Amino acid sequence: MKNPGKIGIGIAIGGLLTAPLLGVLYLASELVGLPFAPYDLFDWITRVLPGPVVTFGIDVMIDALRLFGLGISETAKIAERAIAVLQVLIVGSAVGGVISWITRNSSRRQALSVSAGIGAVVGTTVSIVSIYIEGSSVSPVLVILWLTGLFMVWGVAIEFVQFRFSRDVEAIAHEADTTSHSMGIGRRDFVVKVGASVAVLTVASTGIGSLLAQAARRELDTGVKTAPGTPSSTAGSTTDPAVSAVEKPVPAIERLAFPNANAPVIPVSGTRPEYTAVKDHYQVSIRTRPTVIDGSTWALAVSGLVANPVSLSLDDLRRDFEPRSEFVTLSCISGRIASSLISTTQWTGFSVQDLLERIQPNENARYLDFTCGDGFHEVVDLNLVRNDERIMLCYAWNGELLTIEHGFPLRIWIPDRYGMKQPRWIESIEVTDKYREGYWVQRGWDEVARVEPTSVIDTVDGDSIYEVDGQSFVPVGGIAFAGAKEVSKVEVRVDGGPWQAAELRSPLSETTWVVWRYDWPFESGNHIFEVRCATGSGVPQAEDDRGNRPSGATGIHSKRAGF
Repeated sequence: MKNPGKIGIGIAIGGLLTAPLLGVLYLASELVGLPFAPYDLFDWITRVLPGPVVTFGIDVMIDALRLFGLGISETAKIAERAIAVLQVLIVGSAVGGVISWITRNSSRRQALSVSAGIGAVVGTTVSIVSIYIEGSSVSPVLVILWLTGLFMVWGVAIEFVQFRFSRDVEAIAHEADTTSHSMGIGRRDFVVKVGASVAVLTVASTGIGSLLAQAARRELDTGVKTAPGTPSSTAGSTTDPAVSAVEKPVPAIERLAFPNANAPVIPVSGTRPEYTAVKDHYQVSIRTRPTVIDGSTWALAVSGLVANPVSLSLDDLRRDFEPRSEFVTLSCISGRIASSLISTTQWTGFSVQDLLERIQPNENARYLDFTCGDGFHEVVDLNLVRNDERIMLCYAWNGELLTIEHGFPLRIWIPDRYGMKQPRWIESIEVTDKYREGYWVQRGWDEVARVEPTSVIDTVDGDSIYEVDGQSFVPVGGIAFAGAKEVSKVEVRVDGGPWQAAELRSPLSETTWVVWRYDWPFESGNHIFEVRCATGSGVPQAEDDRGNRPSGATGIHSKRAGF
């Protein structure tokens, strides 16, 4: 290239051409299941970075969402994906600058070779990361060929556009006596042409990819909902499928009736729903997108220090073990006080104690080591399982099989623990005598992760003021949660005055949050409302303000209201 563009131009062109590259990657991902490199790179970076750096990044993202008044549960995953795409755009811009700098004194042929080589190096690196993270059914060889070839084309395209840009501007400048005005017009015309082409390719590929993603999602949802009754001839299964299909049909999953349907305490308008729809249940995971597991071929492998290693299909688990259902509130350790990262739904599965009876752990066995399809891992102490029959391997929420997002086909529930100790997309369990730190424990979070009692004011309902015997009252409402420790009381105070007892609605179970209400005698002006709770044994919640890391947030929640 005799007249190479400046490095700044290379950076701009690199970023510009990365946009259609992202669109093509997304289309191929949705069309034939090839990796979407931006998500894989993001997931890889979050795994290899030191734990404090990752948690700092999580804190910054949550603080930013809170600053702009955005719901954490609803937008955190969108933010992660946006960051993943942005980081590739930044890398693409940087590569454009590097190509411009390296080829500044090169011949045309050398420039093309160098740019193709740089693209190939980037593509090969990305393919290795994707193979490591994705673990998709697509052949690793195909992944390498696809990404390496695509990034080679991308690198050549960057050099080609830079060359054309420099050549056309030079030609226009000479023809117009090098007037800056004509040069500006030439640049604009060229940029408009390139920009239009880039926009068409980006929008077309992304749009088609989105349509394919929606269709695939509908198909996945249908597959999950119709999974019961799939063949259970999994190798190593302890159940004869020919017999069980006739004598032991897969039982239906039942929905529990709400035990407090006639409870006298009515939630205040504006209090979060007592029961969370599955689609609204909070999601936090270590992957940018959900892990998809084929339920028809999946089997839970249990091995290690056991007398009876097993491999059990989803049908086997539902058929062979007594089902149990429980209303459960699950909360995230990374949530701040009054966080939306807490939800309640019905869990259905079977007691892990029943699985222990089947596999018969050896005398020296101490832990269950869980490995999951998303790369997550966690250990559970066998003594904890033996002392709590409620610990459940769960395959259904709200009377239906788990959704893709929430861990299909299997996850665990451990009462009184934050979500970081509850693995999803479980693939295998090793019974072992060796302890290893769980995924988030390795990254600096609490080893036990026991739920901290907390109470929240959801609403001060100034629109529902009512009067009794000449006194006006303002309904105030919210929730309190203490894990499996239950809630014995909730108290509210206004403007630093005395604590007053709130009414408690009967909870859905001893492991769910409690809805409370307090009818405050109205006084005009601006006021500060505060709330606190105590556990079932009377232990008060911690009132000192403590951040969420490493053991969960504590402190008194308050809300301002004016009348």
